[in-house]
Amino acid sequence: MKKVLIANRGEIALRAVHACHSLGLSSVAVYSSADVASPHVWAATEAVCVGPAPSSKSYLQREALLHVAKAHGCDAVYPGYGFLAESAEFAERCTEEGLIFVGPDADTIRTMGDKAAARRTAISLDVPVVPGSRDAFSDVADAMKATADIGFPILIKASAGGGGRGMRQVHDLAEFTAELTAARAEAVAAFGDGQVLLERYIGAARHIEVQILADQQGNVRHLFERDCSLQRNHQKVIEEAPAPRLAADIRASLLDSAVRLTKGIGYDSAGTVEFLLDADTGEYYFLEMNTRLQVEHPVTEAVTGIDIAAWQLRAAGGEALPFAQDDITCTGWAIEARIAAEDPANNYRPEIGKITSYAAPDVPGLRLDSGVRAGSIVSHYYDSMLAKLISSA
Repeated sequence: MKKVLIANRGEIALRAVHACHSLGLSSVAVYSSADVASPHVWAATEAVCVGPAPSSKSYLQREALLHVAKAHGCDAVYPGYGFLAESAEFAERCTEEGLIFVGPDADTIRTMGDKAAARRTAISLDVPVVPGSRDAFSDVADAMKATADIGFPILIKASAGGGGRGMRQVHDLAEFTAELTAARAEAVAAFGDGQVLLERYIGAARHIEVQILADQQGNVRHLFERDCSLQRNHQKVIEEAPAPRLAADIRASLLDSAVRLTKGIGYDSAGTVEFLLDADTGEYYFLEMNTRLQVEHPVTEAVTGIDIAAWQLRAAGGEALPFAQDDITCTGWAIEARIAAEDPANNYRPEIGKITSYAAPDVPGLRLDSGVRAGSIVSHYYDSMLAKLISSA
């Protein structure tokens, strides 16, 4: 691997460029017409425009991205998160074109991206799951029958979804049909798939996730856990590592379950296994596996000293993890705050416009992962998150 196409934008694209350069790899950035002046464009070794501002006509154009990669002599494609990062079809096309997809294989992405299939996989590997339906539903009558075994309150979840879209809490049977219909409509609009899962709603839940690194030689290591419980509308806002007030026996069991699941599916990249922890009972349940780098990976890098993005690239190139599990330590604490262009006084609606002033902090213990600078234009075409501030000590 000598040259990598960065198939993303913003702060994660800049993060990927820096990871490539730290390993002596050349980078090729792609950008839409709206991102011509973005920091990741100027930081990369080369940069190519792939289309107009709408992501559907630029960053999500699989064949255009592959054409750029081949035309510029790339060996690999780094997807980051969002866009095509968890597209099994894109991973397959990269392989067909002789390119290394920096992530797991297409079959793994497809299995773990389907919440029903991921749930069945977890059960088969003796990883605890939230009580609920084994399969996904598209029929209201079939779903209603399943509620008798699960009991209320119930959480309706889009099978193919994430980010809180296609998700509804239902507290009694009278509102079930309406909420299911709304969840399915939202899931179709967001993911093109209206199938949903039903799970028992756990009110006093904490969101704990385990960072995983794995290689092509079968080595799997956990990099301890993060707490991502501070959310708004099912979207993470603050993340920290390690998780506070987590009993040692629960932590050990969580980490073991995450490694067991990862080994069981033959995983060979960076990934995250997410769990719900019932704060009242101490029981935990598998939620999903993200087959990519997470937005909050810097807090884990801060407490372990391991460059996760770089090891994604190294593992994809066939390099074996050189450290045993006991070599990895969790030292200190780190908290990440997402910085978004939003209006708190208007229900946190995204805002657009020009960033007229931008002052990055230069303080020991602070890390800023940013996709903007003074003069950057914040448009309505992309996610409102602009940067992440990570503090550690």
